[in-house]
Order: sequence, then structure tokens, then C-alpha cells
Amino acid sequence: MAVVPFYAGLLALLFVLLSIRIIGRRRSAKVALGVAGDRELERRTRVHANFAEYVPLALLLLAFLEFRGWSVHVLHGLGSMLLVGRLSHAWGVSQERENFRFRVTGMALTFGVILTAALLLIGGTAAQFRQSIP
Repeated sequence: MAVVPFYAGLLALLFVLLSIRIIGRRRSAKVALGVAGDRELERRTRVHANFAEYVPLALLLLAFLEFRGWSVHVLHGLGSMLLVGRLSHAWGVSQERENFRFRVTGMALTFGVILTAALLLIGGTAAQFRQSIP
């Protein structure tokens, strides 16, 4: 496996960056737990949580595709879509005057990666299953 670990590394860096943004805001707002009504801290926390909710599944699906021998072009396409999607979502939701185009684009790209990978895996598995029936 050579492609998915590259995107996993890039996405891990983004995850740490999002974490650092929360820590910085917690310190400046003097909030140890929760968001204490701080809207900026709430936005940063939700960006981070949304990332944590979707990226692991997407990376797992991409890893299965790579394991199954899918083209590096497909993997790079999906990996870059996921990275751009998460960056777009993080940017859109982080803005006080939120630009929903970034948020929607980010989620559309993320869902696109998850759905495409899922369908490719289901289709490949179904084809392999049909071949194994005598």
C-alpha cells in the first residue's frame, strides 16, 4: 500500500491542526471543558468532531480499495477529493459569517468519496462472489 498512507498522513496533519486551534481557543477563552457558550470554540469543536466522524471511515474504505488492487488514479482521485473536501468544510464552518458553499462542497466531496468507495467495494465483492459459485 502506497497511496492511502500518503493521504492518511496529510489528513492526520490537518486533524492535529484542528486540535491545536481548539486548544488555543480554550486557553484564550479560559474554558477547560465543553464550550461554555463560546461560539468560536463551538465552531472549532464541531469542525474537529465532524472531521473525526467522517475521515476514519473514508480512509478505511480507501484502504480496502487499495488492498483490492484498484488503480492508483482512482485512489489518488478519491484521496484528493477527501482532502479537499475536509479542507473546504473546515474553512466554511470555521468562519463566523459562514459561507455555506464551502461547507456544502466539503460535505458533498466527503460523501462522494464514501459512497463511491462503498459502491466500488460492493460491486467488486459481488463480482468475486459470483465467480466463486460453481
